[in-house]
Amino acid sequence: MFGRTILVVEDNDFVRMQICKFLSDGGFYTIESTDGQEALSIISEGIDMAIVDVRMEPMNGFDFVRTIRSDDNHTPVIIVTGDENNDILNKASKLDIMAVLKKPVQKERLIKSVSRILNIEKL
Repeated sequence: MFGRTILVVEDNDFVRMQICKFLSDGGFYTIESTDGQEALSIISEGIDMAIVDVRMEPMNGFDFVRTIRSDDNHTPVIIVTGDENNDILNKASKLDIMAVLKKPVQKERLIKSVSRILNIEKL
């Protein structure tokens, strides 16, 4: 177990549970949130990383990241999206988002991305 804690912010129950299961299988602890507003109260609790859906209400993923960045919070963030829009990559780079993963999220790609960003080497 790596013992790193990852906040998963996703409004779709199935997708959120799947991402949490993948991360748990990879040796990570997870905390779940169903929207960006709720996640704001969790992000300050010693989270190592956040994985955030783009399309959520009332606060979308980009607004969530803008808010934490304005508080000088540099927690690594991965955005997940089902959108094909190239504008997402531009927005992500401006907000210092570490990776953009397409839905459905692939387990190996998720684990590799999280491990790379958190500088975790396979034992």
